[in-house]
Amino acid sequence: MSAGHHHQLYRPGDSVVHRLPPQCKLLAAAGFAVAVVATPRESFWAFAVYAVLLAAVAAAGRVPPGFVLRRMVIEVPFVVFAVAIPFIGLGERIEILGVPLSVEGLWAAWNILAKATLGVVASILLAATTEPRMMLLGAQRLRLPQLLVQIAMFMLRYMDVIMDEMRRMRIARESRGFVARDARQIPVLAKSAGALFIRSYERGERVHLAMLSRGYTGEMPIIRDLSASLRQWGTAGLLPGLAVVTAVLSWSLS
Repeated sequence: MSAGHHHQLYRPGDSVVHRLPPQCKLLAAAGFAVAVVATPRESFWAFAVYAVLLAAVAAAGRVPPGFVLRRMVIEVPFVVFAVAIPFIGLGERIEILGVPLSVEGLWAAWNILAKATLGVVASILLAATTEPRMMLLGAQRLRLPQLLVQIAMFMLRYMDVIMDEMRRMRIARESRGFVARDARQIPVLAKSAGALFIRSYERGERVHLAMLSRGYTGEMPIIRDLSASLRQWGTAGLLPGLAVVTAVLSWSLS
């Protein structure tokens, strides 16, 4: 099933970042994000330091820049929103190339773009060096709610199955001459969505019964040892540690 497939965001490798336990990388990414968010927007040098730190992680994980840039498309809504703020912002205005822009809006746009970009890149690097299933096992290791972790695990495992079911239904519709041209075809698509939901629900019931018959008691067994050594924690802690130091210095110098 899909558990054996590599996710599109994951880049297989054997780098020092790939070998780190997932719980270490999850905490490192979270700590880095907190430090970035806590940094004053006026500290341009601090954001440059964060960018250098992420570049070092990408180099250590052997993640090429093109791989990261292609997956940063997800940030486009943030960029559009940030670009609009200086035009609609209130308060003091300044002219740039003959266009009056809000000063506070410019600061807000920079704040959103800088912090969102760094957060997105950190998330991409995390996903690129950690298999999705291992990331969920790492979250389980960090004592996140068991129910949420298991729901995410099943979603990951059966997402490809559901997508394949949707593909077969689409082929069946098109083989009978169906083409979605306008709103008149919405009832047919709605019935297909309903049928897909029923099939998914029934599949979930069958899977649950099969799990119970095999001794499932509410927790998924962990076959692979995910314990982390002090050295691995220290390696993963370099990123958030340096980021926290940078954030503290940015506040002291501001």
